Amino acid sequence: MDNEKPRIAAKGACMCGAVSFEASAVDTGVGACHCDMCRKWAGGPLLAVDCGSDITFDGENNIGVFSSSDWAERGFCKQCGSSLFYRLKQNGQHIVPAGLFSAESQFVLDHQVFVDQQPDYYQFAGHDKLHNMTGAEVFAMFAGE
Repeated sequence: MDNEKPRIAAKGACMCGAVSFEASAVDTGVGACHCDMCRKWAGGPLLAVDCGSDITFDGENNIGVFSSSDWAERGFCKQCGSSLFYRLKQNGQHIVPAGLFSAESQFVLDHQVFVDQQPDYYQFAGHDKLHNMTGAEVFAMFAGE
């Protein structure tokens, strides 16, 4: 979300290890997405980091891809079902679940998106200290780039 945040090189893998990856510029700020699609895909809010487009995968034959909208697709491991990435079709930007990384101790939850779609049955502690955006604000931000 903010280009001033630290970026790190990091590696990760799916649950079974059939797919591993390496990214050179991982944003250490974790975002929580509460949109309907992410909650269905992840079974709850998607906690993920922006890896940009400089990411490489090993075990690509084990990656399934689902086109979830006109602008994005979601990758998953065909072996264990782990959610691997949300990828923007326009620029190849990868948003990757934070729990897949071995460097997750360096991450900090700092923003939430689609807060207008967040169900009433959960709320993060300290949510009022996070940068919170509605779906309309997220789409406006990307339209302005």
